Amino acid sequence: MAIHHLQIWVPDLGRAERSWGWLLDELGFVLTRTWVHGRVWRKHGTGIVIEQSPDMVPGMLHSRLRPGMNHVAFHVDDAASLEALVAAAPGHGWTSLEGDRHPLPSGSTTAYIEDADGFEVELVAPEAASG
Repeated sequence: MAIHHLQIWVPDLGRAERSWGWLLDELGFVLTRTWVHGRVWRKHGTGIVIEQSPDMVPGMLHSRLRPGMNHVAFHVDDAASLEALVAAAPGHGWTSLEGDRHPLPSGSTTAYIEDADGFEVELVAPEAASG
């Protein structure tokens, strides 16, 4: 069973659209809906919603170090695509997070990036088959 959608409330829609919009486009998601407070990107039936909701509690910003969602992980086609994403990410509002923060089993390559609002994304690519 796949996730229908993931909704992320952000403090600044324009800033999030710059970073998340670029990343989601690069990962093959397609912008399918816009409204004054948000945007929806979809891929294979799964939606990622970025919203600057008027219902947010003022002054309470996201922190992946508090209880709640720590990060979201996306599949990337291959290690070369992963490297290209990480190299381009700073130009779109992302910072690279160094180190093996959430170890995965062998057979994959990972990278971690964080946006200006502290949302962490893990990018996971299969390792190239040797042979």
